Amino acid sequence: MGLFSNLRREFIVRPDAYKASIVFKWPDTNIRNRTQLTVEQDELAVFFRDGKVNGVIQPGVSTLDSSEIPFLGNLVDAATGGKFFKTELYFVSTREFANLPFGGMVDNVVDPETGLAIGLRVFGDYSLKVVGPDRLIVNLVGTQNFQSNDQITDWMRDQLLKVFRTDVVTHITNERWPILGIASQNAQIEQETLAAAAKVLDPYGISVARMGNFVISIKPEDEETLKKYRRDVQYTKLAGSFQGAAAGEAMEGIGEGAAKGGEGSAPAVVAGMGLAGAVFSAANATRTAPCPKCGTQVAAGAKFCPSCGAEQPHAAL
Repeated sequence: MGLFSNLRREFIVRPDAYKASIVFKWPDTNIRNRTQLTVEQDELAVFFRDGKVNGVIQPGVSTLDSSEIPFLGNLVDAATGGKFFKTELYFVSTREFANLPFGGMVDNVVDPETGLAIGLRVFGDYSLKVVGPDRLIVNLVGTQNFQSNDQITDWMRDQLLKVFRTDVVTHITNERWPILGIASQNAQIEQETLAAAAKVLDPYGISVARMGNFVISIKPEDEETLKKYRRDVQYTKLAGSFQGAAAGEAMEGIGEGAAKGGEGSAPAVVAGMGLAGAVFSAANATRTAPCPKCGTQVAAGAKFCPSCGAEQPHAAL
């Protein structure tokens, strides 16, 4: 019996060494009639026989007698003349288990803003609470010796990652969330993840009470790529506005010179035309178009993409 050799069968209570366990299985399947059972305030006692739940005892001190607890009548061992109950007894903690870590790779998704494939990761913690002790044992733990909380928490971590994959990727795709700045959506992601997780976990008698400190992140090199793309787009827009203004001023100068005529008008026109041509050339030199293969902005006139090497259809622009 080991740890339990010094415990009298007439009294059953979860040992202190196992208070932190989500599920604790009493080691003896023969329980004497009229044994005193103590169930703490943060747990329930679940009785099984032949893989089926026979009954649950709430917190408090109870005397195991079929005349007082009717379902025990199904557990009487006739071979002992009714002196023992033949049953598997589990203590299941109902308190909240907090600060459980989870995290890992979510998925590779296409960023709506840039068209680039980016790997997303999530890390954080959550709290677990058992809401259906019988469902937990039947559908997840099984009626075998329970070894550690890892059997439950490892499975929970996998389920949360699956929910994140479905929920986050769907939002990025359908609502076109840019990956840079996705942290601003954390509150919505948390609420929807809790709701989605509840549907998955309910058949197993578990709930995620709350989530905290979770962060959706990308690899540093991917983050730098996205930031560089944004900078390039802004520079291109800014350069385009300067070129448009300069070209407009040059053409206005040409018009004024032609209208005035007379001495000095020809050089003014020529100068204006020269300036306009210079501006036009500069504008053409900095015009860009996206590479049809990888989306990189390529300067007009370039024959090949500097990123992927693909030949450019706008090379003659």
